[in-house]
Amino acid sequence: MRLRNVPNAYEKLLECANFISEPQAYKGRWNEYFRNDNPIHMEIGPGKGQFIMHLATENPGINYIAMEKSPVVLLKLIRKIPAEGIGNLAVISFDAEKLDEIFDSGEISKLYLNFPDPWPKKRHAKRRLTSPKFLAMYKRILKPGSVIEFKTDNRDFFNYSLEEFRASGYDLVKATFDLYNSDFLEGNIPTEYEIKFHSMGIPINKLFAVYDLDSLSKEEGKVDIQAQE
Repeated sequence: MRLRNVPNAYEKLLECANFISEPQAYKGRWNEYFRNDNPIHMEIGPGKGQFIMHLATENPGINYIAMEKSPVVLLKLIRKIPAEGIGNLAVISFDAEKLDEIFDSGEISKLYLNFPDPWPKKRHAKRRLTSPKFLAMYKRILKPGSVIEFKTDNRDFFNYSLEEFRASGYDLVKATFDLYNSDFLEGNIPTEYEIKFHSMGIPINKLFAVYDLDSLSKEEGKVDIQAQE
């Protein structure tokens, strides 16, 4: 989808209290930005921001980062942020291919990938956020035991992702090809895209993958493993 041009989009982001113009400066010390040692959860590609805003406002004990490469897309998110800002939210415009330039090992405790571009052509597979290149990069910034939640309406993309998560050494603890007719719907927070696709009768695919499941305590590791058609 081609984005429309918005003059001075980046300059408008600078007016937002939660926007960080130089995220590289916080590598290894994001706790200084948030002024606490709470876990940090990140969404890559927050869209219009409904999902991440809900999380940040409902969970003050968790810090959240919304990351999107395009300043134009982020404009939709910052319109939802009050002028005084939100204490546990950071908004950054950065390329996901360079995550390890702004995060140190173990700085992120959870990662959300909600309806990313499926890049359906095979020659573009390396651009998918669940390609081997990205899955390897996530391991370099995730705390062992961290969960990645991934949702998409594209079944082919989901099948591809299931294979790549397994091949990359992640533990698939939950997966469904039809979220709204599964056991995993409780606590689900829909995105704008999700609401649209679900209203059209399109099944939503979702998986939960864990990086280094063995690092969890026995109690934390009691995860319901199932896959549903």
